[in-house]
Amino acid sequence: MKKVILALGIFASIGSVTSSCASTTGNKSPFLASSDSLENSIQTPAKTVITGADQTSEYLKYLKGKRVAMVVNQTSIIGKTPSVDSLLALGINIVRIFGPEHGFRGNASNGAKVNDEKDPKTGISVISLYGKLKKPSKEHLADVDLVIFDIQDVGCRFYTYINTLDHVMESCAENNKELMILDRPNPNGYVVDGPILEDRLHSGIGMHKIPITHGMTMGEFAQMLNGEKWLPGQLQCKLKIVKVANYTHDTPYDLPVFPSPNLNSQQSILLYPSICPFEGTIVSQGRGTYMPFTVLGAPLLKGKFGFSFIPKSIQGMSETPLHQNQECYGLDLRKYDVSTLRKSKQINLKWLIEMYNAYPDKARFFDMTQSKQMGDINKLAGTENLKKQIIAGVSEQEIRKSWEPGLSDYKNMRKKYLLYP
Repeated sequence: MKKVILALGIFASIGSVTSSCASTTGNKSPFLASSDSLENSIQTPAKTVITGADQTSEYLKYLKGKRVAMVVNQTSIIGKTPSVDSLLALGINIVRIFGPEHGFRGNASNGAKVNDEKDPKTGISVISLYGKLKKPSKEHLADVDLVIFDIQDVGCRFYTYINTLDHVMESCAENNKELMILDRPNPNGYVVDGPILEDRLHSGIGMHKIPITHGMTMGEFAQMLNGEKWLPGQLQCKLKIVKVANYTHDTPYDLPVFPSPNLNSQQSILLYPSICPFEGTIVSQGRGTYMPFTVLGAPLLKGKFGFSFIPKSIQGMSETPLHQNQECYGLDLRKYDVSTLRKSKQINLKWLIEMYNAYPDKARFFDMTQSKQMGDINKLAGTENLKKQIIAGVSEQEIRKSWEPGLSDYKNMRKKYLLYP
């Protein structure tokens, strides 16, 4: 029996499961996961996680006769087929595509500006929301009745797809357009951790007062943006959310399609919340290798660690990586037991403390003037305190205490917007 939830001006559709995920086996996309195919998991009765996009019977009739725009990338699939292609085949009138960071087909490097284009496969105009524009213009939405948002997130404040969601909601609210979110699981949904973003550190990798890992799906996050009136001018966006079936925040979820060029393994996705802050240090996170976000190292750590790797220029992943063509010594986390993170429900701070303590030139560990490939640790962490605490030798326990009461307040606020247990 179909149930409808109305809350905070939000219309969320929750229905019975009527379609299922197909196997990704045989697809040649470099973003596709190589193991644990969805086809096999479908054979497990009743508890298979089914994305909002795959439940076409819940929204297909609603789209009929409407002029639709889609905010999508390579993770936007129905079964194993791009959702744009699937919906076109089902007779839906898609008039425009909007692409986020890394582009519609997901082949742009980290941070690279993405240009507008015409999709060669469908002939539909693709407007970049990671170039000159951050949100759809009035003209882009003039001939649109409804916008669909269908992008896989990984649950971190500094992962830019939640910013894209914010901008799209703002534009939809300004132009009185409804936004349908085809919700997807958060692979890091089990962890809500980190310092709350400080107002003075607002940036493109931190727009809202949330911790490093927010513990929400895109649908839930959209409800928070509305409910907390975080959109500019306290705008409210009309939402229709197609929920994920059989999902809880503690449900392990292997992504069938990798969300960006440097998150190219399930291990990297689960380590990402703990490893990404290293972008604000002299330590390489493995960009320039085919194992990014699963290794850490720097040339000056020779003699401190036995493991090493050499970053190279890789087109579409990292053209000019930190420490290019230099041997980096550090930690190999490719076989790290990520269930440890799930049990602790915390990001790992020990690696950051360990690498700082081991680095011989501590004055330059956080010095971003050394390379354009280094980011701002304060903006990544969301606070100026973490850098100061690590330099001062503050213990992990004391660092975590400094995140309160902000973190607990966020967790309580978050409960109002959850769609899943």
